[in-house]
Amino acid sequence: MDDADIAVVGLGAWGSCALWTLARRGVRVVGIERFDPGHSMGSSGGTSRMFRTACLEHPGLVPLARRSLELWHELQAAAGEPLIDASGGLLIGPPDRHIIAGTLAASRQHDLPVQVWDAGELRNRMPVHAGLPDHHIGLWEQGAGLIRPERSIAAAVRLAEAAGARVHTGTKVTGIELVSGGAVVSTPVRDLRVRQVVVAAGGWLGSLVDGLPVETVRMPMTWFAPPADPERFALERLPVFMREMDDGVCVWGHGILPWSGPHDGLVKLGLEDSDGRFPVIDPERFDRSVSPADWDLLVDRLGTAVPGVGALPASVSVCMYTRTPDNQFLLGRPRRDPRLVIAGGCNNHGFKHATGVGEAVADLVMGRSPACDLGFCDPDRFG
Repeated sequence: MDDADIAVVGLGAWGSCALWTLARRGVRVVGIERFDPGHSMGSSGGTSRMFRTACLEHPGLVPLARRSLELWHELQAAAGEPLIDASGGLLIGPPDRHIIAGTLAASRQHDLPVQVWDAGELRNRMPVHAGLPDHHIGLWEQGAGLIRPERSIAAAVRLAEAAGARVHTGTKVTGIELVSGGAVVSTPVRDLRVRQVVVAAGGWLGSLVDGLPVETVRMPMTWFAPPADPERFALERLPVFMREMDDGVCVWGHGILPWSGPHDGLVKLGLEDSDGRFPVIDPERFDRSVSPADWDLLVDRLGTAVPGVGALPASVSVCMYTRTPDNQFLLGRPRRDPRLVIAGGCNNHGFKHATGVGEAVADLVMGRSPACDLGFCDPDRFG
């Protein structure tokens, strides 16, 4: 007899939402997590994650982001605690470069309500960006903002358990064997026999499923303490932003959060992996120590991007995420295997889509067509 119909391996952002969706649909599901829900060892630590529907990474992600936002509100209501802060979001850069051009293409294709500000208007509305060059523009999305990642993951797992899911935490999956009629998920405690397995193991995805075009990379996260006038850097004055420089370097971040947490009074800032600068790592041997190399380039740009925020970071930590050759997700059944669904390759833009991905994964394992066309995320697309 099977231990469950479905096993979800990895209860990070995507896995926890898949577990929640399956459980509330009445599916007999078990979730397996090597740490605790909402841990800081993978891709979802660091107090905040950005949300926007204007998806510059691919226009096909816009419907997924819209559906995800609806589901984020459902999760928030069910959890009975604040998970979303829709304080708005700003994208800045030259009009002909990746961030602005990609966002405008997605916005026009899907009729998104994005406001276009020239440099003068942007400086007037957001004085913290006063150093903006005249040829840069800004795109303002009123519905963008932040999500609390650790709380969201913990809430999804808690609600899944309340709906009937079984959850094993502190349990490392050592192997997945596809067998006749299902799969065997091995752990140091026992083996679990299931009909299908969803692998949402984040940085450990490649070690559990062979042949995937995915690598795990290390990314630093940095927080700064403004030495003067911290009110100038409150979230309402420095909402979520991404800013592309003329040389392609992209700075992202947001102001001081209005809720209490481990980074009280700090401005979160970082760099995009625009040129593959983040190193590939082995997640089993992940060195979490930090050094000036983790923030030197960012600090060099802050005098232009966010002047006055501070010369050196007040707090630094590292996370990992998975990267694919085209920076798009891996969602679906590799080799069309009916026993296996993978959900990975977040490419550092996946958290905002977690609830929608969870729903799409649940649809796949239940034999339904996902509401959003995710063909461009086919795990077999690289041949």
